Amino acid sequence: MDFSIIYLFAALILCFLMTWGVGANDLANVMSTTMGSKAITVRQAMVIAIFFEFAGAFLGGGEVTETVRDGIIYTSQLSDQPLIMIEGMLGVLFACTVWMNLASYLGVPVSITNALVGSMVGFGSIVLGTDAVKWFQVSHIAIGWVTSPIIAGITGYALFISIQQTIFIKSNPLEKAKLYIPVYLFLVGAVLSFITVFKGLNHFKIHLNLKQDLAVTLATSITITIVGLLFIRRIPENPNIRRRERFIQVERYFAVLMAMTACAMVFAHGSNDVALTVGPLSIIHSLVVHSNQPFGAENYPAWIILLGCIGVICGFLMYGRKVIETVGSSITALTPSRAFAATLAAATTVVVATSTGIPVSATQTLVGSVLGVGLARGIGALNLIVIRNIFTSWILTLPASSLLTILSYKLIHYFLG
Repeated sequence: MDFSIIYLFAALILCFLMTWGVGANDLANVMSTTMGSKAITVRQAMVIAIFFEFAGAFLGGGEVTETVRDGIIYTSQLSDQPLIMIEGMLGVLFACTVWMNLASYLGVPVSITNALVGSMVGFGSIVLGTDAVKWFQVSHIAIGWVTSPIIAGITGYALFISIQQTIFIKSNPLEKAKLYIPVYLFLVGAVLSFITVFKGLNHFKIHLNLKQDLAVTLATSITITIVGLLFIRRIPENPNIRRRERFIQVERYFAVLMAMTACAMVFAHGSNDVALTVGPLSIIHSLVVHSNQPFGAENYPAWIILLGCIGVICGFLMYGRKVIETVGSSITALTPSRAFAATLAAATTVVVATSTGIPVSATQTLVGSVLGVGLARGIGALNLIVIRNIFTSWILTLPASSLLTILSYKLIHYFLG
């Protein structure tokens, strides 16, 4: 009996459940600073999440699957054993599904990137031996996991201190905000340009030289600055308000910046994490439907990405509140200005790391930047118990996902092999 369709159907179910967990954890983490600071309403957050997650996945997520297929282990050694590869990818899907949903239930932010790398290492080690694992690549990724939260934390700390020094400690914070907000808007525009415009251009095979890159970045940054200022000008003002109320007015300005930065982060999440999470499913689909063709991004249909997007959005809307509470309010209290500093620092770190070829986790990067912003207010502003739990979950993700994959592969191979 041919079990190919059964394998594919099982992969579809597991992939949806895994992406549901990614939405409840990874995407919730990305949106946590925006929602925790109350910069936007729940309805606005839903619109941003749905639109930019889909846009990022379809415009920027074409080549990420290659990392899952041959970036961690030498899967070419299994080219003549497609059934082993299918069983392994089912094990990877099951392990990541269990881990991501368990973390979401506990309310701790973990990275699907870490879980997938751990799962692939476990699968490669048990089937092909440890020599089949690309340890140099794995160590390169692991270094990014360690350095990115540190860099984002330092950047977030410096950015929030600059906001404090230039705006909040001044005698006329409202006037200073009007002076410096365009500068921060321009920075947001530059980050948005790198994350969205260039991802979209690459999707359409449009490659620019350095001068063209700078011209596009400049034009995008200026456009976003103008759009942001138009939104800010719509915020009602009262020149006779008291000093304390002026701070509230300034925070309303930063809420606009926060919303725009959130769009960039969600787009980046869609372009990287959605394509990554459907990687195992796309491999199984390729082996089942295109068994006589070499695997490639062109060999799997758009509905696989669509399935991933739907799963992520459903998970975020139905069960994202726990992770949002952990990162958005439990680590440290966030206002729109603090959340803006944290999110822009994380987005900048992701952009710089991606452009230099260093793989990073958006989840860990954002948590690191939130820690940096909290530290700018003193160690007492941080909830050390929550931070300890988050770090523990990060450390456990790699070995836990690896062991879960080994166990699930053994069971699948025993019953189906």
